[in-house]
Amino acid sequence: MKFGKMKTQRRNRLVMVAFVVISAGVSVSLALNALNENINLFYEPEQILRGEAPVGELIRAGGMVKADSISRSTTDLKVTFVATDMRGSEITMQYEGVLPDLFREGQGVIAKGRLNQQGLFIAEEVLAKHDENYMPPEIADTLAKAHEEGKIGEEPAGEDIVDVLEKGATTL
Repeated sequence: MKFGKMKTQRRNRLVMVAFVVISAGVSVSLALNALNENINLFYEPEQILRGEAPVGELIRAGGMVKADSISRSTTDLKVTFVATDMRGSEITMQYEGVLPDLFREGQGVIAKGRLNQQGLFIAEEVLAKHDENYMPPEIADTLAKAHEEGKIGEEPAGEDIVDVLEKGATTL
């Protein structure tokens, strides 16, 4: 076999193929990095208490707003409340802003925010269920587990939740 200078046409082809492969690799890595930064994983109160939720990162957390847990500030729009999974796990959430009209005790809520070092969930956005039959899939799964374990109904606000589960909560 004879090794010598590469012909110009072959060298140009090799440079072009190398450029396309490197460009594709850079494009894929940038796309995966962008997707990874936009992921907001959902955590139940039980998972947060076990330490599975990352501290300081943007996540979603939710549950049912516990009865008699809503505390509103008298000087600003800060609201503190407790979200429960109806199985005994509860997390305290804090939100500053205008809450949705349907936000109240005994209703499902999903909040997007960050967990601080003290275990307080600082919400940037709070979503409440929009009608009597809708329930976010994550909350419906959590409540279905609690219902199977027989723990729903221990709290006074649990009555309408059981009715919703028996009717068959619909999700989008």
